[in-house]
Amino acid sequence: MDTVPSSTTVLVIGGGPGGSYTASVLSREGFDVTLLEAVKHPRYHVGEGMLPSMRHFLRFVDMEEEFHNHGFKHKPGATFKLHHSTPETFTDFSTLGPSRTTWNVIRSEADEMLLRNASRQGVKVFEETRVTSIDFEGDPATSRPIAADWTNKKGESGKIKFEWLVDASGRAGIMSTKYLKNRNFREGLRNIATWGYWRNVKIYAEGTKRSNAPWFEAMTDGLGWAWLIPLHDGTTSIGIAMHQNVSDMKKKNHPGGKPSLTEHYLDQIKFLPGVLELLGEQGELVPGSVKSSTDYSYSASRYSGDHFRIAGDAASFVDPFFASGVHIAMTGALSAATTICASAKGQVTESEAQHWHDAKVGICHTRFLIVVLSAYKQMQSQNRPVLSDVSEDNFDRAFSLFRPIIQGAADTTNKLTEEELEGMLDFCMHLFDPGEHAGVAQRLQPDLLALHGPVMGSAELDKALPPEDVEAKKFLSRFNALKILRNDTSPESFGTEAVDGYTVQFERGHLGLVKAPST
Repeated sequence: MDTVPSSTTVLVIGGGPGGSYTASVLSREGFDVTLLEAVKHPRYHVGEGMLPSMRHFLRFVDMEEEFHNHGFKHKPGATFKLHHSTPETFTDFSTLGPSRTTWNVIRSEADEMLLRNASRQGVKVFEETRVTSIDFEGDPATSRPIAADWTNKKGESGKIKFEWLVDASGRAGIMSTKYLKNRNFREGLRNIATWGYWRNVKIYAEGTKRSNAPWFEAMTDGLGWAWLIPLHDGTTSIGIAMHQNVSDMKKKNHPGGKPSLTEHYLDQIKFLPGVLELLGEQGELVPGSVKSSTDYSYSASRYSGDHFRIAGDAASFVDPFFASGVHIAMTGALSAATTICASAKGQVTESEAQHWHDAKVGICHTRFLIVVLSAYKQMQSQNRPVLSDVSEDNFDRAFSLFRPIIQGAADTTNKLTEEELEGMLDFCMHLFDPGEHAGVAQRLQPDLLALHGPVMGSAELDKALPPEDVEAKKFLSRFNALKILRNDTSPESFGTEAVDGYTVQFERGHLGLVKAPST
């Protein structure tokens, strides 16, 4: 179509990963879907690291092979150097199961592939078309959205009516920021990122199973961290994240006055010996490639309402650490599509569908928040987590299997405490323990290595292992910490992880919610 239609069944705002994926899934389920994207693709976006779930999300919309054949860098896992007095650690994604490795992508290419796929699936896609306002039946905070005003680059404007709205408008988050006004920023992770692209950077552990794994490193001054991600066009993305106050302080104290953005960026790389080693003598910054952006962490009190869903960065953002952004966007997208299907089919009430979406997005966000906070704790960041940063309801949902391990047998309280939160962070810190402990797995009982087996704490490990086998205990501590993310390695978990008593019927043409089997 050449012009935006006057009405549609589902309007999706935003053509990033969350919006494109939601639109594709809903169109394949038989919905009439229109997507309005403010800019023209391909468009630049940072955030090149994917998580293991990516290929499985793509498989559901028949895109896995397209990504595999595109030439993106294979990503076998991630390497972390969070404390300079200990060796780095490698998180091997293949530990999570067969075909759990992923890619480092150039986002302009990957995002355009997702958007073009939406068009192939029958979605009416309009680029360079911006939603300027939304009409509601009544009060925006409590009523149903029914239409949106738009303008495009040609100077045209109009109104489109809809039955369902999906807000995937990125950090602008039109529903949360303009109408619901319910976005909450997390002060401890009020970070700013500065990054650039380099050529002739060495590949970490080239020729080994770690080859092409992104490198994450704490700065030696303890005031920030960096990512290093090799890309298939021969460049390497190197970025530095630190709290806004720290960044401002460093710029203020720069010898010779306020530095340029590139000078500030290069000053911070001096605190990254691992990055400097990979840059070597040949590493060369691509002129004009240095950019900066606020990476403030935020969430909201809800991600849905009557006939609307919010997904991706429009809903929440954790932190660039651990590269969870696209995964959380895809999780929210599939949740949005599923709950719209379930409500439209009468499988659940619209209110139940909203609660399911809010919980699913909140659980995913909280899991990665705790992982990120545990890494920051290990890097000895000055930013300490507090209870107000963590939703108690989502903590309960996300970590119910872990609470007995953290609380101890004598603690019977059901209320989240600072001690319990600290215990969860300490447990998650084992994700970043150094060393691979080669050969340990061969001498352990197979049931101890079952990813979906029971979670074990120190007391359980002491009973299961000989007291002198310290290496095995370290290995299993890492493995048990990895179980925290086991439900976030594939969208298949939508069909096994019950939320509010329902799981997803994860089948094309029959997507929806079904009652979970009683236990």
